Amino acid sequence: MTPRVLLSTVACLGLAAAGLAAAAGTTASATAAPGAPAPRATTPVISLFAPAKLEAPSEGGRVYPALGLRVVTTGSDVEVWSHRSSYDEPIVSEVRTSAGTTPLPVGSLKDFSGIDGFVVLDVRRPGSTTPVIHRKIDTCLSSTGERVQPDAAPTSPYPRYCPYNPYTLGSVMGVQKGWASNIFESTGLRPLRLEPGRYVVESRIARRYWPAFGLTEETATSVTRLSVVDGCQDCGGRGSQPVPSGTHHGRAPGERPRQASSGRVTGPVPDLRSLPAFGIELNNKHTTLRFSATVWNGGTSPLVIDGFRRRDAEIMDAYQYFFDTDGNQTGYEQVGTMEFHHANHNHWHFEDFARYDLLDAAKNYVARSRKQSFCLANTDAVDYTVPGADWQPENTDLATACGDEGALSIREVLSAGSGDTYAQYRAGQAFKIGDLPNGVYYIRVEGNPERNLTESDTTNNVADRRIRIGGRGDQRWVKVAPLGDIVEPDFFF
Repeated sequence: MTPRVLLSTVACLGLAAAGLAAAAGTTASATAAPGAPAPRATTPVISLFAPAKLEAPSEGGRVYPALGLRVVTTGSDVEVWSHRSSYDEPIVSEVRTSAGTTPLPVGSLKDFSGIDGFVVLDVRRPGSTTPVIHRKIDTCLSSTGERVQPDAAPTSPYPRYCPYNPYTLGSVMGVQKGWASNIFESTGLRPLRLEPGRYVVESRIARRYWPAFGLTEETATSVTRLSVVDGCQDCGGRGSQPVPSGTHHGRAPGERPRQASSGRVTGPVPDLRSLPAFGIELNNKHTTLRFSATVWNGGTSPLVIDGFRRRDAEIMDAYQYFFDTDGNQTGYEQVGTMEFHHANHNHWHFEDFARYDLLDAAKNYVARSRKQSFCLANTDAVDYTVPGADWQPENTDLATACGDEGALSIREVLSAGSGDTYAQYRAGQAFKIGDLPNGVYYIRVEGNPERNLTESDTTNNVADRRIRIGGRGDQRWVKVAPLGDIVEPDFFF
């Protein structure tokens, strides 16, 4: 670069930085002089969240726990504005809230990728004060974010990522009121070297940042009890079970709301419909009847379910949200719960989406599949000709739609025109038939079985598929009544 170009570049940098400062209403003088005590926010503007307890497998001494660390806003939007006047000058940063502006300590940002050493992580054995793992974690407070309370704004205006270009001049990080930022979204969590056993994970925001955010020991610290197990536990499939009586999956959750639609919902709503069961087959021992099933949305609006976690349980309270024709949120109501499921799912399930029953020839109840909770995802395009169909739905696979064990909140969506399919290899997607007499039966797939969800039509929620079971022992067989001229493939995903 020639001297003239270099001088021109520096001049442009100075003008750009001056413009940023003017637009922001701040200057570098907002930062406390070196050695002077940093101004302190009068009340906490953020807090640190992590689940109270977690379980994670150890694979060869490496553990990847879903720590779920989140920075949560408490009463105001929280913004971190940063800029530099030239490439020779340090980055100057300040915290902005509705209460005012507070500078961050000098050197808080070495680059624009995040706040340096913002979170400190200590892992120790119970009863010990000596950490077996000690880490400092750089933190970007700009992320896709999570809404953590039902009345929070439906979307966030802040950037989703922190800049990584080395020539960046300025940045804004922000967490909207009622939202949270995922500590590990940008950086990921490096594996922890831990053997099976019990540990205490103490996560805290570094003390040097407490004054700017008004933090105390209580709001800056979160403690997680971590149980490390040897390999994968409870990874096998299960068969059917008797009709449940107030409990789910062998343990009693918190009280589950049974609030039906208030009748005040106006505008477009979803319409859950069921497709007939398919991919019907017996397992290798001929003792279990397996099947695949799809529930889809034929309505004029997406089905949007947000879950908000209870701090001391792997349970989220679930809310259905409603939108007008322009996509603006118009209301919400509580519709049940979500629970975290391990087995071969390892994500959050909504409890009241669908149900599978086995009926006899007279359509009397025989058995219920243990599969009673679901992660909503747009796995299949069922009918994109319905009015309002979304031709480019998001969350089209379970990995992106269902969250991990550390999630503070989660959104699950079934878009208009799309369906959510659960294949026969999923745990619990089956009926045990070892003691079942031969004969005609029906596999019933039913969407919105408890009618907790608000939809336009509940008369199309059920689909029955006629089958016949015969033979004995390892010679048992199942035959499925054909539907029209549909030819089912031999293998279903």
